[in-house]
Amino acid sequence: MPIIEEVAKVSFERAGSHSHIKGLGLDENGKAKFKADGMVGQVKAREAAGIAVELIKRGKFAGKGILLAGPTGSGKTAIAMGIAKELGEDVPFVQIAGSEIYSAEMKKTEFLKQALRRAIGVRISEERKVYEGELAKLEIKRAKHPFNPYVEVPESALVTLKTKDDEKTVRVGREIAYQLIEGGIEEGDVIQIDAETGRVSKLGTVKEEEGIFLKRKVNLPTGPVLKIKEFTYTVTLHDLDVVNARSGGLFSIFFGGGMEINDDIRQRVDQAVKGWVEEGKAHLVPGVLFIDECHMLDIEAFSFLARAMESDLAPILILATNRGRTKIRGTDIEAPHGIPIDMLDRLLIINTEPYKKDEVREIVRIRAEEEKIEISDEAIEYLAELGEKKSLRYAVQLLAPAAVLTGGRVEREHVEKAEKYFADVRRSIEFVENLEGMLM
Repeated sequence: MPIIEEVAKVSFERAGSHSHIKGLGLDENGKAKFKADGMVGQVKAREAAGIAVELIKRGKFAGKGILLAGPTGSGKTAIAMGIAKELGEDVPFVQIAGSEIYSAEMKKTEFLKQALRRAIGVRISEERKVYEGELAKLEIKRAKHPFNPYVEVPESALVTLKTKDDEKTVRVGREIAYQLIEGGIEEGDVIQIDAETGRVSKLGTVKEEEGIFLKRKVNLPTGPVLKIKEFTYTVTLHDLDVVNARSGGLFSIFFGGGMEINDDIRQRVDQAVKGWVEEGKAHLVPGVLFIDECHMLDIEAFSFLARAMESDLAPILILATNRGRTKIRGTDIEAPHGIPIDMLDRLLIINTEPYKKDEVREIVRIRAEEEKIEISDEAIEYLAELGEKKSLRYAVQLLAPAAVLTGGRVEREHVEKAEKYFADVRRSIEFVENLEGMLM
């Protein structure tokens, strides 16, 4: 009996803290623009990061790393992400906090190994047989739901695809019919159907469109409808480790969990990848491993990272801290930024400065656009004042609560109301200290 499963449509939207970052915002001479690629201000730090990117691209960064040192909320994470974006769209960017390595479920070195290997990509190219063209005609054949006769579900579809030189009609099964419906694909769209997996990809449309939700305009494909195309995709070394760990062992047959990833598996993966690279089937894509709060790492973790940086398969290591002189965790030794001197000598240090009012204003404006919040200039100006007096993060964090307090446009009064509900750090400390004094 055929199995038919209805897939509920799930919609999830979330604007990440740094989803607006597209690069470092530098011009062709390496000079930082005031506002570009989602970056604002931090001119000196961004230009220094641009020089580091150039060193990486020239292959002169082996055995080195970057340390971003500056106060809280001064754009260290944004610069690290901007470096990754400048290196390429498919360059892996892995972000962890120094305190994350102290997990009860995993050894420190194992956690760091996995983080390092998640930050190294393998760009693989392969040829696949696909049906590609403009959707000239679509006929969905429906049938009664086996458990609910009052509901019809897609059973199959007749798809007519055409290019400038060819036209072909194919009958596709239930799974592809579901994809066509769920993807909102309609006549005039240019699509690809993988002949082996049945995966449907929407490339754009050839129609002239009007309205809010516009599709990308593309040209009508040429050549035959059924063709062999080269596809390139990027996986990480850790992805390959996981696949190889699950592919063997008695337990994987019964429980599906696979084996534990050990050094033998990693060595086999490394050998296979090196073979692919030598044969021209793949290219290594060193990504970025960003470790925030690096002063939380202990002496063992720093020793491991220093050794890992010398490896042939090593990502770009970027550390960040907001500490000056502090003890190296696990020792009584006080060191700059809580980092051992021998590790610090391997790092290019970039300082970030607190944001000024005009910079905070633009960042608030960018975040409002990213989170689709309509806000008045007066409210933005007030948030800029708060960001300069208190902190950038506090100003940005008030955006969402202020939007909740109004059904439409955020005005200054909504920001002031949100400010009363949510205290900044200084006000919170004063409040608690005053209550403590009442008990003395």
